[in-house]
Formats: sequence, C-alpha cells, structure tokens
Amino acid sequence: MASVLPLADLKVQARPASWLNSIIKGDCVAALEALPDQSVDAIFADPPYNLQLGGTLHRPDHSVVDAVDDEWDQFASFEVYDAFTRAWLLACRRVLKPNGTIWVIGSYHNIFRVGTMLQDLNFWILNDIVWRKTNPMPNFKGRRFQNAHETMIWASRDPKAKGYTFNYDALKASNDDVQMRSDWLFPICSGHERLKGEDGKKVHPTQKPEALLARVIMASTKPGDVVLDPFFGSGTTGAVAKRLGRNFVGIEREQDYIDAATARIAAVEPLGKAELTVMTGKKAEPRVAFNTLIESGLVKPGQVLTDAKRRYSAIIRADGTVASGGDAGSIHRLGAKVQGLDACNGWTFWHFDDGQSLRPIDDLRAVIRSGLAKLD
Repeated sequence: MASVLPLADLKVQARPASWLNSIIKGDCVAALEALPDQSVDAIFADPPYNLQLGGTLHRPDHSVVDAVDDEWDQFASFEVYDAFTRAWLLACRRVLKPNGTIWVIGSYHNIFRVGTMLQDLNFWILNDIVWRKTNPMPNFKGRRFQNAHETMIWASRDPKAKGYTFNYDALKASNDDVQMRSDWLFPICSGHERLKGEDGKKVHPTQKPEALLARVIMASTKPGDVVLDPFFGSGTTGAVAKRLGRNFVGIEREQDYIDAATARIAAVEPLGKAELTVMTGKKAEPRVAFNTLIESGLVKPGQVLTDAKRRYSAIIRADGTVASGGDAGSIHRLGAKVQGLDACNGWTFWHFDDGQSLRPIDDLRAVIRSGLAKLD
C-alpha cells in the first residue's frame, strides 16, 4: 500500500528511504526540492497540458463533452507556463541520477515548449515517441484534423550521460524479434481500467492507460529502480511500478486523486522474480578487459591459447597482450592477424585447455561478469 507523506514531514532527511513507495502531498516543485540529490532512476511526467480551452464544447447531439477544464490546467499566459515548466524540470534534474532518464508526455498544446525547455536546461533528447490512440476523441466542430496522438519525449540528464537503462533486447524479443519503433499504438484509458467515482464520473480527466506506462517502465528501468512521477494524478505510474517490481514516489496536491491512487495501488499484486527477469544481450553486459582475467588469476602469463581447431597458438604476456611468432597485440588484433582477416572477436576465437576440453576465453569473461552482478 502506498503511504501518504505531508510535505512538512518530508523535509527531515533522517530516513533517506522513508519516501519510497509513497505519495507526497504538495506542490510538485516544493516536494521535489525536499527529495535527496540524485535519488531516482527514472521520471515519468504528465504535466498540465495548458489546453487553453475556451467555452463549453458540445457533441453534435448537443450533449456536453467532459473536457479538461480543471484549475490545475489553467495558466495566465505562455510565459507563466514556461516559468512553471522550467521550475519543475530543474527540480527533476537535481533528483535524477546521472545515468537516469526522464519521460515527459504532452499534446501539441505544450510538448514543443517542454522540448525547448528540456534542451535549454541541457537535457539530451534520446527519442520522441508518438502514442497513437486506437480510439481517440472525435473533433466535434469539424474544423481541424482529429487529434489522434500524443507525444512523449525521452531524455537523459545531460549530453554526456552514459549507462542509462534501455532494455533493447527485451523490447525486440517482445516485438516478434523486430526493433521496437517510436510509434506506439494503444487505446486511451477506458472500460474497467478507467477510475470513476460514486457519481459515475471520471476520477481524473487525463488518466493514462497502464499499457503505456508498462512499456515506458519496462523499456527504461530495472527491477528495484525508483520511478518518480511529479504529477501523480490517479496513480497509474505507481500501480504499474508496483506490479513490475519497481519502487515509486508520487507527488500530488489534490486529495481526491491521492485517495483514488492509494486505493488503486493497494489492490496491485506485484509479479514474482521469475516474471520480472529482464532479457539482456551482450551490449547490456559490463565491459571486461582481457587484462582482468590475468589480474584475477583465471589465466596466467605464459599460458598458451589456441583456436578451436588448434591451428593457431599464442602466448599470454604479463602486460595483457598475446604473442604468436613475431607478432603481438590484443586478443582481437592478433586473432585477425594470424587468420589474415581485418577483424576478429578474440573472446570467441581464442580457447584455453581446462584439462578436459578446449573452451573459449569468453567463458572466463562470463565468470568475471557473474561476480560483478553479485556486487550490484
């Protein structure tokens, strides 16, 4: 169950993790300023869109459209909205880890202003994702194209950010072994997923579908990571994060939304460890230098390596290079040289004798990686 923290209680940082899996009640900028530096792995932000709606919107049958006309989506001018956007993005940047990423969703009303501000603040845009809606609301006046999509910007904290999470292999495997594209097709939130009050009305006018958040979280986080949502609303981010084995922290000022989100998250059953294991490929594994094998004692200077068919041999030298005849170099360069090729993967080309059979030195690299994984 998600706990609810009044903003005043958050300002004491004696227990750094006390805010995990909680909803902080208060203004998003003030609440963000109370969180520790570099404390979250990913951010999903669904800020006010500043829709600039004027007057009541009617359907052709003269019924009133339940549009977003809440006070929190209304700003006096673009300048006021830009100042608000700058404030919360700066606060988000401080709490984001150096290898963390941020997602911001919006419509044509605001996303271009948000994108400009992200770049002005030195975030580095990785992708813009188009969420194409299978069941968008019609354009009732017939004066424009039907607005059938929203845009998400995915960005790292700065241009030089390294090591951010992108579960490429898992996404590709889940997409019938085809690279996941930047246009995503999902229906808008409806049916049993749409939260409604006792009066039958929507609890929140812009509730996002769980499928959308699931893809965001699965793409850019790992189990155990902390996902922040500074505009928590009805709690979709928290509900999906809990189900997928991630921690969350939400910020919300409206008590009605907090109550709905708290009940919603309490009903979520987290998936087990087996279901949450993320498929990874070679690119996602930590880099291991050949010299690490020598330093760890898995191979020794003077030891002989051969190819799988024992056609070529090389001696390991103390400096981490290998030598064959009059040639020497890295495992890759020498492997290519002895075969007369331009390139070679030395990890799979060179083999060692374990007393029973020849095995690729890549097996020893896997031993090192396994040890690194246990330290994480």
